[in-house]
Amino acid sequence: MSEEKKDEQLEQEVIQEETTCCQTEETCSKEESLEDKVARLEEELKQSEEKYLRVHADFENIKKRLEREKYQAIDYASEKFAKDLLTPIDTLEMALASANADLDAAELLSKLKEGIELTIKNFVTTFEKHNISKIDTDGEFDPNVHNAVMQVDSNNHETGQIVSELQKGYMLKDRLLRPSMVSIAN
Repeated sequence: MSEEKKDEQLEQEVIQEETTCCQTEETCSKEESLEDKVARLEEELKQSEEKYLRVHADFENIKKRLEREKYQAIDYASEKFAKDLLTPIDTLEMALASANADLDAAELLSKLKEGIELTIKNFVTTFEKHNISKIDTDGEFDPNVHNAVMQVDSNNHETGQIVSELQKGYMLKDRLLRPSMVSIAN
């Protein structure tokens, strides 16, 4: 029986070795799966960091572009108004050019007057188009929009009323561009 015991013992050792090997292999496969998991997570982290950097770079580029566009909008805000002022300048140049024509003095004067009137009409049209309006000087003096530069005696006006306008004033929408210079009654 000793041989039988030896065989049994050998079988148990073989079974134990196989069990140990299996356990070692399972541990190895678990370790590999952990290593794979770590590698996968590191790759995901790397991709997330790259995505973050791209989004951040896009944000910075958009921010710079908007800043540049803002300054361009400020720099060229008066472009439309400037284009509309070209017509009155053209009219003035035509009026000046008519002075060189071979006309008698009366006819030349009437042509110059017509050119100046057309220029003023073009200016008024351009101003209206851009919400620039003339300040009314009929009636009472308003220190918010009128600048009294002198007082005059007037029998036709009450004290504090505007007698005459020395220089026109203008408003841009609700904002004062220039007050009207007026004389008021004593």
